[in-house]
Amino acid sequence: MDHTTSHTLPATRYPLRKARLALFGYGLTTKAIARKLGGGCRFFDDNCTAPFTDDAGNTIYPSSFFDPTQSEVEVTTPSLPPHHPLISQAEHLLSEYDFFLGNHPYPTPLPATSAKPLTVWISGTNGKTTTTQMLTHLLADKGAVSGGNIGTPLADLPSEAPIWVLETSSFTMHHTRYASPDIYVLLPITPDHLDWHGDKAAYIEDKLQPLRTMKEGELALVPAGLPLPPSDAWVVEYTDNDALATFFDIDPSRVAFKGAFLQDALLALAVTRTLFDRVDYDRINRFTKEAHRQEELFDAKGRLWVNDSKATNVDATLQAVKAYGEKPLHLILGGEDKGVDMRPLLEAFRGYDITLYTIGKNAAALEMLAKDLDIKVLRCNTLAAAVAAVAAQRGDDDVALLSPAAASFDQFSSYKERGDVFKQEVKKL
Repeated sequence: MDHTTSHTLPATRYPLRKARLALFGYGLTTKAIARKLGGGCRFFDDNCTAPFTDDAGNTIYPSSFFDPTQSEVEVTTPSLPPHHPLISQAEHLLSEYDFFLGNHPYPTPLPATSAKPLTVWISGTNGKTTTTQMLTHLLADKGAVSGGNIGTPLADLPSEAPIWVLETSSFTMHHTRYASPDIYVLLPITPDHLDWHGDKAAYIEDKLQPLRTMKEGELALVPAGLPLPPSDAWVVEYTDNDALATFFDIDPSRVAFKGAFLQDALLALAVTRTLFDRVDYDRINRFTKEAHRQEELFDAKGRLWVNDSKATNVDATLQAVKAYGEKPLHLILGGEDKGVDMRPLLEAFRGYDITLYTIGKNAAALEMLAKDLDIKVLRCNTLAAAVAAVAAQRGDDDVALLSPAAASFDQFSSYKERGDVFKQEVKKL
């Protein structure tokens, strides 16, 4: 059955003067909102030291200038943590999702609309980008577009598109109270961003936030064993790939992807089965994986190197180690660990023939931990030094793997730059 019928929004909103709209953070999400509104908006940003006006007529103020009595609606960039002073002072706070998709009680300067697209929110600790891309690829003939955390703010998505596939971060869901998806896909989760959320329980709670506002007839596809809140949605809990394939009548042997990518594909196919009762194996097998996630390359001697720079948390690295662990592994590990305990990850390395090469902010701590667990380790500090050390010590049939289990911002502008540097260093060998 075709489920792309538009949904009517109750006409509960009333006009808002842009002068009474406060945008928190002068970033990608809020700048897109200001463009959508034609400029002339007010921003409050931590990096601003004195008020200024940009080319679009927006005024940017230091965060300390915010006065809640002069604001009717506040829309925040997702990255502001719960304890931030702006968030604490806000009295009418909306997320980007609430602002565009939520039936909230606050005024809005957006033009009145009678319909919204069908939305699929995709979240999880790892794989949400790939699953979002796979699903958009599968639904391209239905007019699907993707956005959210994947790089395109909601303000820049075409309002006429019938389906929005949104990669959705735990940050966004923490701030979202009114909007909810038509379908919510949650990949397996492990603790991440604990410096932002506070603890594991809060992280999980934010990942499950959409279930609280979903309605009867809407689908939530979530890993089994989580402390699910009450929900009116149709909640399907899955344990593994076999359970997914059986429940949605998918033949995994006809899917070309393996390991974590197979699960991404099965989840995307489960959504197309739900929406249109189809499983298109040819189309999913034509999907091309993005760079920096288990991206294989070879040096001049024909030796395998794997660029998994996008592995910014422990679970992603563990999945990579499992994928390549049949051979001796030389693992480049480290960076900004975001307050996560790395001991369980290193303990999971027992049973593998693995040597660690530590880099980044937590290089010394990882070295000490590895020695405590009797794991072979060499502290390299920089990525270039690590690649050189691996090249000198590895065998021809070994696997060299960059899978840092940490963010890149201590030494690089992004995980993409870290991956590009890794590939450049390998090419030099």
